Amino acid sequence: MAWTAATRGDYERPTGSYASDVTDRKWGLIAPLLPAARGGGGRPRTTCLRRVVDAIFYLLQAGCQWRMLPKDFPPRSTVYGYFRAWIVAGVWAHVHDVLYRRTRELEGREESPTAAIIDSQSVKTGADARDTVGFDAGKRVKGRKRHLVTDTLGLMLRVEVHSAGVQDRDGAALVLDRITRRFPFIERIFADAGYQGPRVASAAPRPVEIIKRTDAGFVVQPKRWVVERTFAWASINRRLARDFEGAAATARAFFQIAMIKLMTRRIARYRDF
Repeated sequence: MAWTAATRGDYERPTGSYASDVTDRKWGLIAPLLPAARGGGGRPRTTCLRRVVDAIFYLLQAGCQWRMLPKDFPPRSTVYGYFRAWIVAGVWAHVHDVLYRRTRELEGREESPTAAIIDSQSVKTGADARDTVGFDAGKRVKGRKRHLVTDTLGLMLRVEVHSAGVQDRDGAALVLDRITRRFPFIERIFADAGYQGPRVASAAPRPVEIIKRTDAGFVVQPKRWVVERTFAWASINRRLARDFEGAAATARAFFQIAMIKLMTRRIARYRDF
């Protein structure tokens, strides 16, 4: 099993490959967006970045611990080092944003959406959680809350992870802050009744349209189901079934990576990209 000469782009597919491994077409989307090896002397890079990404995707999808990564991946310390460095350098955010624009284009949509949907999801944390942990009295969950804004396709515009004790009205201000700088053509934001009131109205950069539940039993709510479906898409990855991360920034990065996996799969379906 070999994955050497990473800087030349050579790649030998391991015999013990996994369902989460990136295909050639998916890797062709991700590879150009990753940082190049440092120049100016020193030892050349010998780690295959494709196997690093494979390892991170495996961990996200399987939900295992870092120390339980299979031995046919690069050493876990190496994989974790790249994972953390790319969080700090904003690499995951950059990869997500580029793929987001490409996915919108292939779906026949403009680059910037005109409508957004906001919702939150409270999840229990693991024993290693060190910060931003609280109690959601409404959901009776001790842990963290993922605050998500999507477009009408269900693609993520922004996600923030904070204490589950933060009410939706306060969390909305965090996730909606400066969102129109990135997506200037948003005209309306759809939300449920938990976002009613002047606090959200003053924090939101655009008018918030509240979609209330009906008394007619179970009814699929217009627009609101879109963001709930996105949470379901992300939760297919077992690492996101709960919040196992020590830091909220790590939990946020894994949600971004889940959306990167989703978008590479969509784009790779097209014959030409």
